[in-house]
Parts: sequence; structure tokens; C-alpha cells
Amino acid sequence: MTPRALLARGEITLKGRMPCSSNATFLVEVALEGATSLAVYKPARGERPLWDFPRGLFRREIAAYHLSEALGWGLVPLTLARDGPYGEGSLQAFVDADFEQHYFTLVDDPDHRPRLERICTFDLIANNADRKSGHCLLAPSGIYAIDNGLCFHAEPKLRTVIWDFAGTPIPRRLLDDVRRLLEAGLPKPVTDLLAAEERRALTARARAVLADGHFPVDETGSRYPWPLV
Repeated sequence: MTPRALLARGEITLKGRMPCSSNATFLVEVALEGATSLAVYKPARGERPLWDFPRGLFRREIAAYHLSEALGWGLVPLTLARDGPYGEGSLQAFVDADFEQHYFTLVDDPDHRPRLERICTFDLIANNADRKSGHCLLAPSGIYAIDNGLCFHAEPKLRTVIWDFAGTPIPRRLLDDVRRLLEAGLPKPVTDLLAAEERRALTARARAVLADGHFPVDETGSRYPWPLV
């Protein structure tokens, strides 16, 4: 039983609501043919309306997963579209993380820098408007980036806590991955989930990252999400 098959076809049972979430977010158990796993379910009907993002934030969660996979970065846990107990939404593999750890506790460890640089580069391309410290989860297999619903807006929306790399060169290995993405074109799951202007803006941001080759500097000091963690 593969994790994808389990998430895609398993029976979903609600376990409880995740705390401190602005939108309805549920911990669920998924079961299929004797196999079980925990997952995070975000139904569309539980989304709080926003003035600058259209309904259907769960689709952006799924698009973020496919973008991460297309880059070969493995940052976003497996995320699929499912019709769950409260209707259509996203279903994401639960990360068994050390929840005492987050970006601010991880950034000073040089062993974590390559993964955090990868998340930073991903957020530049995805135009993440809400990268909080607590969205970086430390698991035995690495650091994962969750809560990617506020990504892919066509207008510049970057808000993130990851500014420690500002002004430094983006590692060549990451730029090479971005170049390969542009040469291959956006994967179909991403193009199917985003509007045409969002797809164009995504490609333009990837090209800008390649052209500049450095992590940006926020001279305004205002591009932080709230709360920070």
C-alpha cells in the first residue's frame, strides 16, 4: 500500500479540529485494506473569505505540493484533492514532527541551512504570502513546509519570516533546479489548478530568481506575516 493510494482511496474519519487555524482544519485518520495513516483535511467550505484571494485555497495547497515535486525538492507533504466529510478539500499526509521546533529554533543550526534555503527559494517562486515560523516542521526525514494556501497570487504578496539569507547568493544547485523547471514547463497539475495570470506570474518569478541569483532584501521591514509563529 503506497501512501498515495492510501490518501487517494482510504476512508476518512475525523479525529478532531487542529488548534490555532484560521480556517477549518481537521486531523483525520485514513484507512484502506487494513492500512491506516493520519492526515490533515482542509475543506473548502471551512475557508474564511479573503479580500485578495479567491475561494478554493485548498487548490493552492495541492499546487504547492506539485510545484515542490516538479522542482525535486520534497518540501511539501503529499497533498491530494479529496471529497471528505465536509465536502471537497485537500488531504495532506500528516508530518510526525517535533512541534517544539520551528524556523526560529532551526535557523542557527548550519545542518538545517540547505533545507531552509530551499524553502526560502520555493516561497519566492510560489509568492508565499504567509510563511510563518511554525510552518517549518522538523521531522526525522527533514524539514517540511506546510500551510501553503496563500501562494501563487499574480500580484507580489511575499510575507515570510525567512529573511536571514537576505542578500546572499542562492545556491547553484537550487538555481539549476529552477532552470530545469522552466525548461520543462510547469507541470500539468499546477497549470490545471491556477488561473492563467497566476501561471504567467509564477513563470516570471522563477525567471527573476534565476536572473538575480540572490535572496532578496526587504528594505521596508514590513514583509512579515502575523503572527510570526
